[in-house]
Amino acid sequence: MRLVSLRNENGGEKVNQAAVAKRSYTQKLVLMSMLAAISIILDATPIGTIRLPIISATIAHVPTIIGGMIGGPLVGGIVGLSFGLSSMIRNLTQPTSILSFALMNPLISVLPRVLVGVMAYYGYYGLRKIANDSVSIIGGAMIGSCTNTIMVLGMMYVLYAQRIVEAFSAAGKSGTAKTILMGIATANGVPEMIVAAILSVVIVKGLKRIYNI
Repeated sequence: MRLVSLRNENGGEKVNQAAVAKRSYTQKLVLMSMLAAISIILDATPIGTIRLPIISATIAHVPTIIGGMIGGPLVGGIVGLSFGLSSMIRNLTQPTSILSFALMNPLISVLPRVLVGVMAYYGYYGLRKIANDSVSIIGGAMIGSCTNTIMVLGMMYVLYAQRIVEAFSAAGKSGTAKTILMGIATANGVPEMIVAAILSVVIVKGLKRIYNI
């Protein structure tokens, strides 16, 4: 078993590289499991969802963003997958909004949520090259949240534009699919992005201290 010479704060002790790698893997696994569980709880309960007449505004994507920035794109993607599957199942079994029919499609409810964690990771580490850690976390969180909003609503427009118009018309709300979805993006997407940025910068910094990253 290969050893590498590393000096710790108390002197020159040899550290087993395999043991360090194993500990890192275990930490990532624990982090991923914890964030996935939190994401599912936020999505499945009122804790993480703001119920609105048109659509449910959620902060359930925040653990996915955090997972991407702390654990990397794979961890972020898996946490996002958990969130997406939970969202799809909830809309299949307990539809709560006019647009629940669209969120039953995994291309809308699952795929964008996987990409949230991936984009948050690349946004965060890309910004770290030119900005401090706090700014990078905020920027990564905003990129991840925008990915969620743009991908979900964009896929709705591509796949269900006419059905969206019909659903809103039946509910007494007129407009084109474009204006309806742009309205949702403004009313829900912007607040979600701001909340995600605030929560992420606090939680990511706390987790970095805990995991000594």
